[in-house]
Amino acid sequence: MANWQAPFRSGLSPASKPINAKITIPGSKSVTNRALILAALAKSPSRLRKPLSSRDTDLMVKGLQSLGISITTIKTNEGFDYEVVPNKMFGPASIDVGNAGTVMRFLPPIAALAQGLIHFDGDSRSHERPLAPVIKALEQLGVIIDHNNKYRLPLTINGSGKITGGEVEIDASSSSQFVSALLLLGPATETGITIKDIGNSLPSLPHIEMTIQMLNRFGVEVEIGKKSWKVKPSELIGQDMVIEPDLSNAAPFMAASMICGGSVEILDWPESTCQPGDQLKQIFTKMGAQVKQSSTGLKISGTGSITGIEIDLHDVGELTPSIAAVAALATSESKLSGIAHLRLHETDRLAALANEINNLGGKVTEGPGELFIQPASLKSRQEFKTYDDHRMATAGAIIGLAVEGIVIENIETTKKTLPDFPGLWLEMLNG
Repeated sequence: MANWQAPFRSGLSPASKPINAKITIPGSKSVTNRALILAALAKSPSRLRKPLSSRDTDLMVKGLQSLGISITTIKTNEGFDYEVVPNKMFGPASIDVGNAGTVMRFLPPIAALAQGLIHFDGDSRSHERPLAPVIKALEQLGVIIDHNNKYRLPLTINGSGKITGGEVEIDASSSSQFVSALLLLGPATETGITIKDIGNSLPSLPHIEMTIQMLNRFGVEVEIGKKSWKVKPSELIGQDMVIEPDLSNAAPFMAASMICGGSVEILDWPESTCQPGDQLKQIFTKMGAQVKQSSTGLKISGTGSITGIEIDLHDVGELTPSIAAVAALATSESKLSGIAHLRLHETDRLAALANEINNLGGKVTEGPGELFIQPASLKSRQEFKTYDDHRMATAGAIIGLAVEGIVIENIETTKKTLPDFPGLWLEMLNG
């Protein structure tokens, strides 16, 4: 568990030069893992270009391979591609989900299509994260699952090799991934699936839109109703596709130009996308940045002066740690709301952010689903705890640009979605 001295480069320091960098962000975890699932269910092979290789995506690859799916790495001049060849899926198999929400929620429905026993387990935190809506939905569809009546990991699926389909009711108020998991399963069932969300709220809607967009690309239509989705049995068509850069992972690099002054260009930013990270363009503009998109990418410029923001992040909750880190350095107060579901992520992100920023002398108050951030003069502290959460680690790096002496606990946790965050961070600062 390696600690990491966060580079200090305050825009307020006369010795600091403004940033001037161009950065290539690795592929999207969300897109990569959805593409891997759909390619595994297709009737013909797929070529996935510029995918992400990180802990979460590597766990998805290994999980699918253990079910019998052929996934081959092909080296290219730009890195590597995956060639995915569908196959009949069989158990017995044992799948490690780590602490990856997409793996623990997307793979069990797919494993239920296999013949045999498929066991799932993961990190200790994975045993605490919500999984009941997926388990209950599969049980409504007739899938036999041994979960010790806890509706959490670890669990074992007794697959019969097929799922008839039907109508399921789920409460997706704690994660949109429950809806996406069943949408991805839908076309592989015999009669299709109708999903009805009976929860009070539905977070991270852009991720559901992403799932639907990718289903469309593989030849599947989704009928969208009021808090309901219908997928008919369909033959998925293998695809040759390029994986978009992970726009949520661009947040810390965009924030750096706002804190240090200068500009950072995120290369290959898509003109149109369902990724939640695309909303950073509007969010950081409101906080004082200048944002310009061109044919080569997205350029964000800052002056070192940051304005607070009042915003509902319900649909883009994963951006909260980076936005909170920037807000902690602002000259006016911020209110980040609609984020109660973040208490159920890799850690309780609201409590973790409040603890770590306040330990630096910040003024952060928690609400049930809010963070209230007052302007404060942050002071150096030896360690910024990450709680084994990759987005806490990058939030600490953001603050470390303006607060000297911060050491990020367990920087290795960033490998969950970024293969080499420290290297990319230093590349930006030295660009």
